[in-house]
This record gives sequence, structure tokens and C-alpha cells, in this order.
Amino acid sequence: MAQSNGSSIKDEDTYEALRDKGYSKSKSARIANAQANDDMAPSKKGGKAPPYEEWSKAELYDQAQNVGIEGRSDMTREELIDALRRD
Repeated sequence: MAQSNGSSIKDEDTYEALRDKGYSKSKSARIANAQANDDMAPSKKGGKAPPYEEWSKAELYDQAQNVGIEGRSDMTREELIDALRRD
């Protein structure tokens, strides 16, 4: 069952599914809220990437570099995953 993340999340199940796939909190909230809004038509594309747990450390490092995470060179694989999810 989805946890309550406050009233800003319109579709808790979608939000939790996206978080489980490795999306950040803010991106998960934006997608979940867009899907819950009948006036918006978010794309069904995307979401094809495997969860971060299936990525190599080098892939995680490259992604962290792409999004500008500082201190990435000193991070472990698990720390890279956490940092990417916070972004």
C-alpha cells in the first residue's frame, strides 16, 4: 500500500511505482500529478531504463556527472544511487 506523502501527490500508487523504479521524488511527483490530472496528457513513453540497482558503478558515475552531482568521485555505488534519487 502506498504511503501518504502529503496532499501534493495526487496519485500515490503511481508515485510509489516511479520511486521504486529509481525516479527522484520531484520527478515522481510531477509525473504522478500529471497522470492524475484529466487536463494533462503525459506521454506513455519513457520508464524503460532499468532501476539504478541494475546499473554499473561506471554508469551511475556517468549519470551523476550528467546531472552535476558534486563529490561523486568519492562516492560508493550505493551513495551514487542515493544521490541520483535525491536529485
